[in-house]
Amino acid sequence: MPAAKVMLNLGALPPKQNATDMKKDGQNYPRTPSRTNPNAPPWPAYRGYHEYSFAHATMSVRLPTILGKGIADVHQTLNQESDEERITDLVACIHRMEDLMDDLTENSKLRPIIDDGAGDIPLWNKEIAKYFQGKDFMNAPWLFAEAYKYRRLRECFSLSKHWVEYDVFFRQKCDTFSRSATAVFELASRFAQPFKHADGLNDDEKLAANKLIFRELTQVCLWGNSTDLSLLIDMSEEDIKKLQSTGGEHLAATEKNILGNHLENLTNYVTSMKGGRIDFVLDNAGFELYCDFVYADWLIQSGICDQIVFHGKRLPWFVSDVTRKDWDWLLNSCVYGYLFSEASEADMDQLRLMGRRWKQYEKEGKWRYEQHPFWCTGYTFWDLHSEAPDVFLDLHKSDLVIFKGDLNHRKLTYDCHVPYATSFAEAIGPMASQPGAPRVCSLRTIKSDVVCGLPKDVGEKLDEEEAGWKISGKYAVILLSEGRPDEKVVFQ
Repeated sequence: MPAAKVMLNLGALPPKQNATDMKKDGQNYPRTPSRTNPNAPPWPAYRGYHEYSFAHATMSVRLPTILGKGIADVHQTLNQESDEERITDLVACIHRMEDLMDDLTENSKLRPIIDDGAGDIPLWNKEIAKYFQGKDFMNAPWLFAEAYKYRRLRECFSLSKHWVEYDVFFRQKCDTFSRSATAVFELASRFAQPFKHADGLNDDEKLAANKLIFRELTQVCLWGNSTDLSLLIDMSEEDIKKLQSTGGEHLAATEKNILGNHLENLTNYVTSMKGGRIDFVLDNAGFELYCDFVYADWLIQSGICDQIVFHGKRLPWFVSDVTRKDWDWLLNSCVYGYLFSEASEADMDQLRLMGRRWKQYEKEGKWRYEQHPFWCTGYTFWDLHSEAPDVFLDLHKSDLVIFKGDLNHRKLTYDCHVPYATSFAEAIGPMASQPGAPRVCSLRTIKSDVVCGLPKDVGEKLDEEEAGWKISGKYAVILLSEGRPDEKVVFQ
């Protein structure tokens, strides 16, 4: 059964802090690079015992609830099995999930990940041994503790014989996309046919048209992040329709809620490109990935890009993050699927037309999917250069790296109590300042505490006037760092 609200055994924790204390404490920061590490980020870390923060709500209620739903999903699968060996193997997976639930609700100390042969084990256990000895779920930094929970969930299946690739969230991801018909077909109706400019336009008029389309598609991809299953797991179909509205009037109305907005600079830069490469560090599967595909499709057809590289996860992660299975499922569902029972044949033809074009991009190498182990570690992207130099070097070759969603933004900014007006470039540290750092854009619907890149006093005013604004999903940022892409990458 899904977990109800859980009262945790917190044990001996540091003294309580409130948001005011954190702000005062934050005036003594940022830490110098030599004093920064995963347990001591540049500004004060959010931790589960901070009761004023979304970290506390996540660690005490959301994660046990998500894990409970995962156990229920496995029970459903178990009841559909007939082979005894597969059944007993899956029962053992359930027992490991129950052990994880006990560790989570009893606030146990973080143990090393059992070696299941995966490539990320050295990174995980190095970080635990070096920085988190003796830490538990509630007093470790929230970002690490939350990621650790998902890696432990993976361990429940990776130690099995028959269920190594099992995704307890796959059913939910598929179901949510199947309930997204209104927005899916609205986009298909507008972008299914191959893109071309109207006859008779001169170069300036074509550039102006490109800028308008790019701005709209950027916002579609931004707000597509609203359907994050880890937050909206019990949404009704009507709720989904509201969140996924892609009409021009809706986008115009929501642009005022983009609090830190570099869209103009981003638009001018991207629409000046020709035959370039853009990378997407992906966030959610389903409708958000569908929006990413529409976006990337137009970037190819317009001639702005001749290659798009998509970076996903190697394992089920934060409920709805994209895995290779999610990628393949969406492409094939668009071409062959019957998910939308009320759709007309004309609607389905448009969807299939797009799906076939996208699969062709993949065959031709215009679209490429990558899944490096680093994306599913507890490290932030401040450590990308040192812990995954091959990834950093590959991203250096890109003209722009777009990081999608809340989790990627948290990892870019070290998920700490950075002052609201701190520039994006300062908040992402080495991802902006390291020689060879690529241009980086964050498209993020705000759903957690860390916020930077805002005009002066905007965040403080919202704190006074609108409680919960940082977790409502109502507001967003589009932030751009110029990086140092023209410099040679140097590894120490």
